[in-house]
Amino acid sequence: MPKITARQYNKQAFDTLSQCGMPPVLARIYAARGIENSKQLETELARLIPFDRLKNIGLMATLLADAITAKKRLLIVADYDSDGATACAVGIRILRKFGAIVDYLVPNRFEYGYGLTPEIVQLAHNVKQPDILITVDNGIASVEGVLIAKQLGMQVFITDHHLPGDELPDATAIINPNQPGCSFPSKDIAGVGVIFYLMLALRAELRQRGFFTSNIKEPNLANFLDLVALGTVADVVKLDNNNRILVQQGLQRIRKGRACVGINALLQVARRDFQQTSAYEMGFMLGPRLNAAGRLDDMSLGIECLITDDDAYAAQIAQQLDALNRQRRDIESTMQESALLMLEEAIKTQDTKISTSYSVCLFDQEWHQGVIGILASRIKDKYHRPVIIFAPGNENEIKGSGRSIPGFHLRDALDLVAKRQPALILKFGGHAAAAGLTICRQNFEAFCEAFEQAAQTFLTPADLTRVIETDGDLDVSEINMQLAESLTQQVWGQGFPQPTFNARFYVEDQRIVGKKHLKLKLIKVDPGNEMIDQQSNAIYDAILFFHNEPLPDIIDAVYRLQINEFNGKSTLQFLLDHWTNPSH
Repeated sequence: MPKITARQYNKQAFDTLSQCGMPPVLARIYAARGIENSKQLETELARLIPFDRLKNIGLMATLLADAITAKKRLLIVADYDSDGATACAVGIRILRKFGAIVDYLVPNRFEYGYGLTPEIVQLAHNVKQPDILITVDNGIASVEGVLIAKQLGMQVFITDHHLPGDELPDATAIINPNQPGCSFPSKDIAGVGVIFYLMLALRAELRQRGFFTSNIKEPNLANFLDLVALGTVADVVKLDNNNRILVQQGLQRIRKGRACVGINALLQVARRDFQQTSAYEMGFMLGPRLNAAGRLDDMSLGIECLITDDDAYAAQIAQQLDALNRQRRDIESTMQESALLMLEEAIKTQDTKISTSYSVCLFDQEWHQGVIGILASRIKDKYHRPVIIFAPGNENEIKGSGRSIPGFHLRDALDLVAKRQPALILKFGGHAAAAGLTICRQNFEAFCEAFEQAAQTFLTPADLTRVIETDGDLDVSEINMQLAESLTQQVWGQGFPQPTFNARFYVEDQRIVGKKHLKLKLIKVDPGNEMIDQQSNAIYDAILFFHNEPLPDIIDAVYRLQINEFNGKSTLQFLLDHWTNPSH
């Protein structure tokens, strides 16, 4: 049973925000998210961290400007997820605006794996014959790939945001906020944000050289923030102040109809109104459709959608991406059924016991390696344990994708396993919350044991109980459209969670809609005596998705405020995230 707790907030920050005229409920919400003054909520582009805070960005901008002037051939090597696809699109679109000779290559995950591998370097050399390789959203761990590239006569510019290993590649230049000696404050910037910053620096360098003339006009780089916003949200990086500015600015452009045709086409196949686009649409509607290309087919499809200016072509690709996403969902559903059955059988036979284990590792010969990350996330959510799901890879190798819980840094845990047993993991990389790895098939059981030992090293029993943090209860006077509208205007996401509230309710009415959802009418109840709140007999509309069993008369619920648009009318609605029966 999850533990529900109210977020703690800094009282001094709350007082500061309240004194600026902010309503107490909003001051409480923002103070609980580390906001100390109202300036941190400002999203003007002028408040972005200056690009020169990124180590080596001046050097790389100078070298790129030289390369453009010398008509050298540039090749962007992208990652095969949404961040990589949008980063590639930003690089291609802007570099072409600068008159650069630039193409791209994205590794097929099933043939080449992740990053600037020796194989992808050789392919780039044979097929594209570039002078310079530019990585986006990868490369910081590609020591061997960079070495091969140099031997083949290519320069390598690395732009990445992943955590570096013990050894950095011997690239011509590296931009990564997480590399040693980099003072850039936003360590959580996405790969698409890093390449956007490089383009800002490159424009400044070209401007200084007098490059822009009547023939080559200076582009407004803010026009590409729709792509930056999409990649940032879809990569689930922490939405710190800087990332929120990038996302908010991108969203504003999408809502005004100024997005690239590819994003508009994706919104159309997802049946979403561009004027109502929020971070939710980016993370749960557009991101998965882009990712489906990299998971099941070839991310070149997603990149083509984002770099074309042809409406008809974009619409055609968006339809293909939508079909791939439906196929991905079917595969995921089948895999999830078999994974849950596997765990249930293992528990019955005492092979494993979720209640006492600190981690979950699963492998099936029939699983699809393009979908294992999603499956790991689903199992993690259900059991609140760090999870690694494996699928067949090359020859006798299996590839794993992991997702973690708060308090457990997944990449550090894999690093610990690798140090304890150097021959166990062939390669790995990632973040605190997500990571990937490759091991030999015969080492699966040994890895499971080693990973469990690492989990027990870092985690305590208390960490294995899921904690649902809310922003507490709302007074009936605070539950209104004005608050819902204020919350809707803000960018919420990873590290800056959308506000949720918890209260006890009497279920006045409930009915099934769409065969699988519950439409509810709720009345607030005083938890002390379970009497209906005497301050107001207001009845609140609510929706509980993917639940068609009747609820008890009294529930404790965690909910979000939502504006429901129906038949041209806007009404306040609660979206229930979680509920329990207080009598149990």
